[in-house]
Amino acid sequence: MERYFGTYQTFQTASRKEAADLIGADNLVGDYYTIECTIENGEQKAWLVNKFQKRVGFFDTSFSRQLSLLKAQEMTLIALLSFVAYTDHPEPGYYWGQAAVMAYDPRFEESFAPFIAQVSQAIKNDRRPILDLNESSIEKVVESKGDWVPKDTVALPSPKKGTALIKARQSLTDRLVEESRKGNKGCYVVSWAFLLALVAVIIFGLKSCGVF
Repeated sequence: MERYFGTYQTFQTASRKEAADLIGADNLVGDYYTIECTIENGEQKAWLVNKFQKRVGFFDTSFSRQLSLLKAQEMTLIALLSFVAYTDHPEPGYYWGQAAVMAYDPRFEESFAPFIAQVSQAIKNDRRPILDLNESSIEKVVESKGDWVPKDTVALPSPKKGTALIKARQSLTDRLVEESRKGNKGCYVVSWAFLLALVAVIIFGLKSCGVF
């Protein structure tokens, strides 16, 4: 059994409901997801499941089959939200995204768990380390107990007509939401205060422009 597998992979949303969840505060760039492998209509379908146990997107059949094989080998599967995008064609448009997907032999948990945590932090800061590691790089991760992360990065897709990135890094508001998730009530209050202040500024600006 291989020790590690990693790549960035595009996923789709099944409906507007999943899309609405995906662009909300329950799904932040860098968040951890489990992967649920299913068989639907005779085909493999692997779902991204967030920390609130909601399915937010799925991978294509080919990649879903690959993930099913890794899971059958009893490898630990983890995904991180890399970015969310919207494409306006064909009408009425659709939301999609990309996830950093990694699998590792659970015997090397003490090395790959901290490695993935570092990748998550990098993605939050709009930096996407390469994940398709060769044997030499995998050995560096294992020997360093997850302290080593590749310096080379993967660029965001080139912008295409009709497509816009909705989320590609964590904003200040996202960081406050993340802290409030951890039970930091002060950050929860500050996040709401920040949002209310932002709304007040917008209203003041509209009034100044004579909109109302």
